[in-house]
Order: sequence, then C-alpha cells, then structure tokens
Amino acid sequence: MKVLITGSQGQLGKELLKNIPHDIEVISADRKTFNLLDLKNCREFIFENKPDWIINTAAYTAVDLAEEEEEKAILINGEAPTIIANALKKTGGKLLQISTDFVFDGKSSSPYKVDDEPNPINVYGKSKLIGENGIKNILQDNNQYIILRTSWIMGSEGNNFVKKMLSLLKIKDKISVVYDQIGCMTSSKYLSNICWLIIQKDITRNMDNQKIFHWTDAGVSSWFDIATEIRDLSFKLNLLKNPAKVIPITSNNFPTRAKRPNFSLLNCSTTKEILNIENNYWRFSLLEILQELKSKNFLM
Repeated sequence: MKVLITGSQGQLGKELLKNIPHDIEVISADRKTFNLLDLKNCREFIFENKPDWIINTAAYTAVDLAEEEEEKAILINGEAPTIIANALKKTGGKLLQISTDFVFDGKSSSPYKVDDEPNPINVYGKSKLIGENGIKNILQDNNQYIILRTSWIMGSEGNNFVKKMLSLLKIKDKISVVYDQIGCMTSSKYLSNICWLIIQKDITRNMDNQKIFHWTDAGVSSWFDIATEIRDLSFKLNLLKNPAKVIPITSNNFPTRAKRPNFSLLNCSTTKEILNIENNYWRFSLLEILQELKSKNFLM
C-alpha cells in the first residue's frame, strides 16, 4: 500500500514517519514538493504518484494570523483539500483529512459528538470546515474519505504549546495562562497511531454513513492545567531548576485576534469503539513528551 503524507515536516507528519507500518510504502511530501498554495502542482503530484491513501496533515494553523489572511487560510485549509479529494476521486485513492475542534463554537456543555452541528467562530475554524464540506461533497458516495478531528496537538516534534511553555518557564518569573478555555490535548505520537490504524483497518469499507471521527487524549483540562503540569513535571524531571510561577487568567484578560471556543472537548467514543482502542490519559502523554524532550537535551 502506498501512502502520501502531506505536511511531513510538521509535528504530526514527523510522528507518522517515525511509526510507519512494515507493509506500507510512504511518499513523504513537505511544502517544497506538495505546496497547498499551488493547487495545480498538488493535482499533478497525485496523478503522477497515485497513492492508495493520502494523510493530509498539512494546514494553515496560525489561528490569529488567519483573521488577517483569510484568503490564504481558506485556500490552504478549504480549497486544497477539495482539490485533493477531486484528484483522488479520479485515481481511486482515499483521503484521511486531519481537522479540528475549532469547527465548533464552544457553546456545548458536553463533549462534541461527531454528528453535532459545526459552527466555527474564527477564520481558522471556518477554513477547516470548508475543507471538510468540500471533501464530503466530492467523495460522499465513493467511500473514499475519513475526516479525523482532533485538538491541541502536542509532542516532542515541531512547534507546540509544550515547547513554548518550557521556554517561557525558563526565562520568566511568572507567566499568565487562560483557565476558562476547556478541552483536551492530543499526543501527536498517539494521534499518528490512530491514523495508521484507520488506514490499516480501512474503516471506510464498513462505515457507509460514518465518515467523521474524533480523537484526543483522555480527560479534560484547561490551558492553565496543562501549563501547570508542564511546570511541575519539568521540575521533577530536572528539565528546569527554577521554573516560573503560572498564573490563571480569563480569556478576557488575554485578548487575541481570533476568538477561541470556551469549550471544545471532543467525544471520541465512536472512534474507540470502531478501532477497539482506548485513548491515553493526557497527563501520562505529557510526561512522555517531556521525557523525550529531556532525552533530546531540549533547553540545554
């Protein structure tokens, strides 16, 4: 089986490359070889290589900047996945599209289910939903796609909240982190495992009506909870000798260009049932990430 991984130099892409199943041939594509701003090139690349699957991890992820670069965000997150889907419809390949909790507005009081109505409140979420809908419109009748929504991806690869917090905890006396945005982090390592399981089991064949799935780590947290855990664990692991104090603040006291959902916890029960797997508790995942960063001499 031949699998094309887009965004191969991002944090999820790198984890996928570290964990390739033995029976899969991977085509690794970064923005130099598969630039989502060049839709013609993307289409030609697919026709030339004819992958059995594409895992589309590439995305415009600068949530705040997207408010100023709406056209670019929609091109990369909305139009490009639609073009990919259209090409795969012709080649017969399948698409695993990575999407986001930001397609929801955060007004729910319980974890979002896969069939809950999306209602994005920022440009980034809007652009990702455009991509989801474009894929569905083209491939709905062909059993050729899976959309996997996730949230707050973190790992030892790429740039993410963990590395940012470690750097700030090292140089600051105190840092302020919002406590009123609720969700759950997702280990890029375990997310990559789920991606490979979806492809190996080819769940498109047995799921005629179910094409959208959710995956995060287990549990619930705020950004403040995660930052505090990073502080405590980094001290215990001797990553930091005198980490900064973490101060809880409200979102109103930390204004951003893009509005964030106050609640974006995802219900992963369907995914767990179909794949017969349990998700890892987020504190355990965070410990693994910090241990790996220590082994790589991060901050040294």
